[in-house]
Amino acid sequence: MSDGGAGGVVDPALPVVPPPSCSPTKGEGSAFFSSRWFFVLVLITLGVGWGSTQSLGKIATATGHQPFGLIFWQMAIGALVLGAVSLLRGKGMVFTRPAMTFYVVVAVIGTLIPNATFYASVVHLPAGIMSILISTVPFLAFPMALALGLDRFSAGRLAGLALGLVGVALIASPGAGGAVSGGWLLLAMVGPLFYAIEANYVAKGGTAGMDAVQAMFGVSVVGTVLAAPIALGTGQWVDPFPLGRAEWALIASSAVHAVVYASYVWLASKAGSVFASQTSYLVTGSGVLWAMLLLGERFPATVWVALVVMLAGVALVQPRERARSAEV
Repeated sequence: MSDGGAGGVVDPALPVVPPPSCSPTKGEGSAFFSSRWFFVLVLITLGVGWGSTQSLGKIATATGHQPFGLIFWQMAIGALVLGAVSLLRGKGMVFTRPAMTFYVVVAVIGTLIPNATFYASVVHLPAGIMSILISTVPFLAFPMALALGLDRFSAGRLAGLALGLVGVALIASPGAGGAVSGGWLLLAMVGPLFYAIEANYVAKGGTAGMDAVQAMFGVSVVGTVLAAPIALGTGQWVDPFPLGRAEWALIASSAVHAVVYASYVWLASKAGSVFASQTSYLVTGSGVLWAMLLLGERFPATVWVALVVMLAGVALVQPRERARSAEV
């Protein structure tokens, strides 16, 4: 969640419910800035920006920085950026008991655990592979939702789940060119697993009356407070000075995520949550391309096939009922 993980993916756990009318308000700015083409441009920008955070996260670990030290600074930077956004909105943290419970639970299952496994595994796996694996969140969330009675079975979505499993199997296969170690692949899957748990936790219990920015801000603040003693107690504290390539990558990743998430909330409120959720496809695809550009990663044909198969699976797993009711 929170940041959608160290890599900063579209948060499946904090859906943004659009207002009754998803159409742009007449007279709001120029015709272009209230047009669908502008929303498409914003969508692409968000996807490309978010996709870069997987590679930036890998760069941040290049000098040996440990997970919880990185998580502390990631959360602190995110809290500062979202705090500024909240100040401009005039809506800050909520301090009710349900809200505080939400902050703690989501900070743990949506930030501390998945981000720690991300930073640990991205040292050993290509950033492009990590970008593909993050698309497994809806595959993992679907059977959980069925078990909790939060969703309904459909043959099409079962087929999507099967495609997701095929995609992971392709990545783990010998045809992937030895780019993936089975043990590190399993560790990398812990993050998507906890994002799926988080998604169902929020779907079942809601966000304690907060909107997505308020919830994200609160989780970032609480995540910072929780990460600090863990980083210090385990010897994983990161001194960011002097600022080098790894430290700048961490700052950029954290700031980019906070900005694009706030923009994602805005886009969902204007164009609809289903339209905005299509960012996830762009995050995965651009994440692979950023890995090639920033890190020089190259992938065998098997990995590209896995990418296509998994994106097709994501398309099938998407809830159709919500799509019809919230479409622009």
